[in-house]
Amino acid sequence: MLADFMETGFQRGVNWWKLLRRPGFPYLFAGMFISLFGTGMNFAGVSWYILERTGSPLRVSFITILVTLPGLVVPLAGGVLIDRIARRYVGMALDLARGALVVAAALLVYLGMARLGHIYAMVFFLGVGFAVYWPTMNALAQEVIPREELVGANSAVLIAVQGGMMTAGAAVGFVYERAGLSGILAIDALTYFVAAFCLVRLRRGYMAPRAHPEDEPAGSGEAALAASVSERALAPDIVEPGLSTIFLRDLREGARYLRSQPRVLALGLTYACMMAGVLSGNVLLVTLAQFVLKSGARGFGFMEAGWAFGAVTGGLLAGALVRRFPPLAVLIAALAVLAVGHTLFPYARLLVVVVAMQALFGACRALGGVLTQTSIMTLVPRRLMGRTQSTFSVVATLLQVLMSFSLGFLAERVSVTLAFLVLGVLYGTAVLAAIRARGLSVREAPAAPATA
Repeated sequence: MLADFMETGFQRGVNWWKLLRRPGFPYLFAGMFISLFGTGMNFAGVSWYILERTGSPLRVSFITILVTLPGLVVPLAGGVLIDRIARRYVGMALDLARGALVVAAALLVYLGMARLGHIYAMVFFLGVGFAVYWPTMNALAQEVIPREELVGANSAVLIAVQGGMMTAGAAVGFVYERAGLSGILAIDALTYFVAAFCLVRLRRGYMAPRAHPEDEPAGSGEAALAASVSERALAPDIVEPGLSTIFLRDLREGARYLRSQPRVLALGLTYACMMAGVLSGNVLLVTLAQFVLKSGARGFGFMEAGWAFGAVTGGLLAGALVRRFPPLAVLIAALAVLAVGHTLFPYARLLVVVVAMQALFGACRALGGVLTQTSIMTLVPRRLMGRTQSTFSVVATLLQVLMSFSLGFLAERVSVTLAFLVLGVLYGTAVLAAIRARGLSVREAPAAPATA
């Protein structure tokens, strides 16, 4: 029954006008786009700054490691926090704190007092914030949008995220040449403050995550689990347990849910592998632009612009594609293109070819993100979404850290070609996980009634 419900949600397609008229959603979209634009400016600008200062792809990989390393620990507490405190408030606090941090770093760079250690520290603490921000915004999107509109909502979110980050990547090469790192950081700080204002405008009042109705389809696989915890969720103990007890209880509840849902786990692994590939692959893109194509910061900007164009196009086409083809078949095809394409990427020695391939990869990444997130949001109850997203964030972070160091080491000490081959293998793992999720979907689908 749950499989039928999910397929119905996919088949409804995307009504963009209805989606953008839904109260609060335009502010959510604008807030994510602006915040991620700043994040993309920061990440790309700092990566280029480190490469220019040191000439070492391995040093650039440290940026990716530092920004993702907090994701190994922070989401364990962040997931519980997201499922207990109003998610809009969490998002506002994160944007304001990150904005203040980046203002301080921009001043240090502008005054000539910044050292590499200061830049690394800024990146690390931004990573702490991002480790909570991303699951928070995914969970908030699930609150704002009903399940029958999740394909459109996730397409819009994907456009906001990829469009914001990659448009920033496209602009950063030109801004860096004129304003330097301090100018880029100043723009980044401003975007965080504007994004916080968008969340202020999203809606009024305090809405605790556990106040939302579950609105799950009847007979779902989560019904038994929900029943086992409903009394405690709706009527807390007379003597409130300590914070550590609540924290551990919530963690155990999330772990029990994931153990009982192999399909959700397969989709989560698919998403984690894909995200790890996208983020760790930035190490190789900078190296490709600087040492293979000899195109410098401007060429890197064109490459990021190609990805941004593809990502927006893929997000817009997602609804039409899932109406014509099985959603998981589209997902597997998109991931297969990423796997094969990145393996062949270093053999493209012309900038125009690389930009075209980046556009194709951006479209495939968009389709992968929309389909995996829509499936996860359809399957997972709202009160468990923070812990579920945070668990997958931990897995993605672990893969990102391992891949970033490995790709940087291989690109510097062995060859860029071998590094891209390893990246292709990671995307290949995502293909296998998606095939596993599809197999479980077929197994869960009800048998067709016999005809006389």
